[in-house]
Amino acid sequence: MKQKEISRREILKVTGAAGAGLVLGVGPLVGRGSRQSPLIQRPIPSTGEKVPIVGIGTARRYSVGTSSEERAPLKEVLKNFADMGGKVVDTAPSYGTAEIVVGDLTTELKNREKLFLATKVRKDDLKSGKGELKASFKKLRTEKIDLIQVHNLVGLDLMLPVLLEMKKEGRIRYVGVSTSRNRQYPDFIKMMKKEDIDFIQVNYSLASRTSAETILPLARDRGMAVLVNVPFGRGRLFGRVGDRSLPDWASEADINSWGQFFLKYVLSHPAVTCVIPGTAKMSYLTDNMGAAQGKMPDRGMRQRMEKFFDDLPS
Repeated sequence: MKQKEISRREILKVTGAAGAGLVLGVGPLVGRGSRQSPLIQRPIPSTGEKVPIVGIGTARRYSVGTSSEERAPLKEVLKNFADMGGKVVDTAPSYGTAEIVVGDLTTELKNREKLFLATKVRKDDLKSGKGELKASFKKLRTEKIDLIQVHNLVGLDLMLPVLLEMKKEGRIRYVGVSTSRNRQYPDFIKMMKKEDIDFIQVNYSLASRTSAETILPLARDRGMAVLVNVPFGRGRLFGRVGDRSLPDWASEADINSWGQFFLKYVLSHPAVTCVIPGTAKMSYLTDNMGAAQGKMPDRGMRQRMEKFFDDLPS
């Protein structure tokens, strides 16, 4: 029988009282009348600068219009994210209006300096690529961008030298390359072995573990920070677990929801620097940030998580 699809909203309703407490803002992360627990941070290998291990991805969800009604939930998320101590916000010109929305809202909130803004360039000719980069600074309303990545290897040989020169000039702080496609892995690995960059971004989740075979260990060996995209498999992981309760042993790693189960699996890999789940609602933000606290799964629990997930009906 085909597993019924279930939304994350429904998942959050059935993962137990502890998870519900986090979502409602009464758990340990943002407890009323209590001090926020510290977020786990990890260093960027090339500099030692530390960033919290849970960030925000903006694909699809931040591509909205100009009305305050459309933007209000995103503004609330970006405000509280920074207030909680979050930093990494990842976007791209190809994410519709996401860059503009992030730039406008962080300007309104006056919290740009609290954030680590990452974007991308995806053009296979020099003129268009430089134009896209110029537009990103304007859309994000910032003089300096923390990280710019060559998106999905497009125009790599042309654009990577441009980014490295911008870094030397002080216009950007870090340079990276991204992929979210398994078929690009052979070329991605070649790039990692050849280029001296600060970051890679790659897809990794319980449902997509191929990057852990070569890419993640190589990043660690090469001293590259790792951003992980689509950790929920674009929502498919929630559909896979359906309305099941968390296994009792998940509490051993301070896991209170399925979202935290999936994120902590990713974050427990020693090569991962930060995970960037799509986050456009406060309930998701609060739940996701819970994954940046407490104990992480050890090797034995990671194996249990994999077996548990693999044994679920597909």
